Amino acid sequence: MSQISASDVKNLRDITGAGMMDCKKALEESRGDMQQAIDYLRKKGAALAAKREGKEAGEGMICIRIAPDRKSGVILELNCETDFVARGDDFTGFASTLSEMALSARIASPEDLMVRTLGDSYGGETVESAITTLTGKLGEKIQLKHLVFFDAADGLVEGYTHPGAQLGAIVRVVTDKPEIVGDLTKDLAMQVAAAAPIVTGRSDVPADYIAKESEIYRQQALEQGKKEEFVDKIVTGRLEKYYQEVVLTEQSFIKDSNMKVSDVLGDFRKKHQAKVDVSAFVRYQLGE
Repeated sequence: MSQISASDVKNLRDITGAGMMDCKKALEESRGDMQQAIDYLRKKGAALAAKREGKEAGEGMICIRIAPDRKSGVILELNCETDFVARGDDFTGFASTLSEMALSARIASPEDLMVRTLGDSYGGETVESAITTLTGKLGEKIQLKHLVFFDAADGLVEGYTHPGAQLGAIVRVVTDKPEIVGDLTKDLAMQVAAAAPIVTGRSDVPADYIAKESEIYRQQALEQGKKEEFVDKIVTGRLEKYYQEVVLTEQSFIKDSNMKVSDVLGDFRKKHQAKVDVSAFVRYQLGE
């Protein structure tokens, strides 16, 4: 068997990112053939990926990218098994690469991103193949769990990532004055991250949610011995509190608890004679 040089090992490491000992073994197994060594490492990654398939990938990061003109943005969740790996350069760099690709190519789903081809720094692999390779390198299951792309031709997109990158939100607003709503939209993204609304307006709450909550409140009232004639009023009152928790525009504003988000939007419209409405938002938190 031909002697494996240190420079060959280094070259393979530069190409694949695999560990030095793994690269040395791959070259030995392939008798110094670089392409065969690359294939060997990919197969090793595939084997490990299959082995890790049933593992829980509950750590990772939320990654947000917003276009310079604030007209589009993407939010994704990339998972791994441990916080140690989640904080490493290989994992965070890969998450950043995926978010940048999704933004530039306007990719709207994990499935669409998985079949796209990465650049030379990842050996021209597809995202799916690169995840397998990264699994082999890091020894943990890697999973692209969520991805959403927002386009705002008629408004603005902003995002907020909480320190630690385990919580993030992206918001799209419709406005006729995008040049002045940037700070407001950032505040709204922070509101979504902190207060976890599920819909923008009351009319967006699904009917089955309301029916379920109403029945829970009714049973609670009856079990507490409330008289039948008062139960409907109690249910209505508790539903109002429910709306204030789950409806973005009815939540207390995080920067001024004396105001609702709807008040903040109303004041902004009046002050600037501007149209501004939240048209969509997405909030991701690791483990949810």
